[in-house]
Amino acid sequence: QVQLVESGGGLVQAGGSLRLSCAASGDTICISAMGWYRQAPGKEREFAAAISWSGGSTDYSDSVKGRFAISRDNAKNTVYLQMNSLKPEDTAVYYCYAEDCWTRVDWGHGTQVTVSS
Repeated sequence: QVQLVESGGGLVQAGGSLRLSCAASGDTICISAMGWYRQAPGKEREFAAAISWSGGSTDYSDSVKGRFAISRDNAKNTVYLQMNSLKPEDTAVYYCYAEDCWTRVDWGHGTQVTVSS
């Protein structure tokens, strides 16, 4: 099992930036991908961004493409989400996940991002 700890959330004004971090520990040897989902109040959890652990290929939802950038540091087992040009509709709890080579998925506890207008 992989343990995930997110950090970097907070309150920011519209147009501002935040960088989220997610550190993985435990059974990290077989991580194949990591990424972020988010859940706004009253809405379902939705995909935001993902990165493959070996080749570093990335994927983004249409709602964040061009504004968010996901990156990884394999040596630190850490994934980052740089969020720029933030909008009030980006307000959500952001959850980090890790998928292993057996397609098992572990989740972090989430970090709150609030964007004020």
